[in-house]
Amino acid sequence: MTIPPTRCSYAALRRATRSVGQLYDDALAPSGLRATQYGLLAMIRRLGSPTMGELAEAMVMDLSGLAHTLKPLARDGHVSVVPDPRDRRARRIALTPAGAARVAAATPLWRAAQDRFEDVFGLEQSDLLRDLLHRLTLPEFRTALAIPAPDDGTTFPAR
Repeated sequence: MTIPPTRCSYAALRRATRSVGQLYDDALAPSGLRATQYGLLAMIRRLGSPTMGELAEAMVMDLSGLAHTLKPLARDGHVSVVPDPRDRRARRIALTPAGAARVAAATPLWRAAQDRFEDVFGLEQSDLLRDLLHRLTLPEFRTALAIPAPDDGTTFPAR
């Protein structure tokens, strides 16, 4: 069934994310990683040994969501979570040798999915899409988009 495009930006982004995410999940399945896990490991590799806060900011995630996503990666020995030697309150995330090996093994699968996406969607369109999506993650956009709470006394029932 094909449904017409929605005028809701959020719904359209979520649908597109789920659709493309499924394709990347399928491509990465032989590695044992989901696309979200691969993306997180690749970002850790890119950043070196970020703090939880730095990694959360780079991934545009809240700390609890990041901690939840990191748990299986830590359990499986792909990442280590250790206190920052300069600030014991902060935690640093690092790839373990097993995690680095898993990312290295999964990267050709990711590259094949990326190449396929660009072949089907078009390189120019893919570049434009990534640029537009990146703009949505910039702090100034997020600040400008923030929707203020109603100031008319409206209250909502507690969840």
